[in-house]
Amino acid sequence: MKLSKLLLIAMCISFFASCSSDDDNDTSKGEYDNGFFILNEGSTGQGTVSFASNDFNVFVKDIYSAANPTDLLGKFAQNIFFDGDRAYIIAGGSNVINVVNRYTFKLIAKIDSGLANPRYGVVKDGKAYVTNANTYFDYDKPEQNPNGNTDDYVAVINLASNTVESKIQLNATANRLVLEDGKLYITEPYNNSKLLIVNIATKTLEAPIEVGYNADCIEEENGTLYILRGPFGARSEIVKVKLSDKSVSNVTFPESLDGASFMDIEDGKIYYTVNKSAYVMNLTAATPSTTPILTSPVSYLYGFAVNNNRIYMADGSFTADGKAYIYSLNGDLQKTLTTGIGTNGFYFND
Repeated sequence: MKLSKLLLIAMCISFFASCSSDDDNDTSKGEYDNGFFILNEGSTGQGTVSFASNDFNVFVKDIYSAANPTDLLGKFAQNIFFDGDRAYIIAGGSNVINVVNRYTFKLIAKIDSGLANPRYGVVKDGKAYVTNANTYFDYDKPEQNPNGNTDDYVAVINLASNTVESKIQLNATANRLVLEDGKLYITEPYNNSKLLIVNIATKTLEAPIEVGYNADCIEEENGTLYILRGPFGARSEIVKVKLSDKSVSNVTFPESLDGASFMDIEDGKIYYTVNKSAYVMNLTAATPSTTPILTSPVSYLYGFAVNNNRIYMADGSFTADGKAYIYSLNGDLQKTLTTGIGTNGFYFND
């Protein structure tokens, strides 16, 4: 009797321990968890999304087609942004945003009305805010579209219904954006010298801030915006905008760093690129480093990111499949992946 009870107790303990162990190990939310997406813009054909696991043991070149074999992503894939377990893939050439489960990449919905050349998106309280380039000004034929530099807008999307519910007209050109304390801060690298500010509560423009032409990459850190400029024929610089008082300061690069193109901030350091090389400087540094961490073999640097102690660089070929080069923070090459046409960005799904 006692032996039977002891045996039964031992079996129960073993059963529950096994169940607990299985639960602890089964933490993946889907086949595309614990890795990163690589966005490929495409050329005349469709854009694609590649996936690599963080340990590089898994790589799938086109996960959207794999998950949705009867659907097309759209042309000129531009940006991916997230909200909860959903990913939103902007295909600007098709005026569509594909809504998928970020862990399975199964299509949930398409937002395909109210958009005109959508570019970048952010999310706040059940709404997405997406910049739209709308139409383009033609400097060779200015009479054909005189409003092309002033008709950009932000589409306000209700994420419960996946519909554009309103538009915020900008009377300027727009591209990248960040959202801080209820306000959108928007840059545009070609036709606009001002940092646009949009109050999302009132859906109105506030007074813009002069930051100079060719302002593109923008990040926020500890109450300050960091904006990279790489103007043609002039010195590159990082423009700092203190949000509390809108004061502006600059870190001007030497001539040897002309043409800076990408920037990312990670762990109190600013990483930036010039031509094929990546550099790093402290967030509070008054002068930039002129010694590269690495020089990549890219033919055309088209995407850049720093995340989880790695540097990611994209070779955006438009005549053949592009490549993604992944480095340690010391510049040691860890992995090369063959991706898709026009590789332009990295998005992390941890």
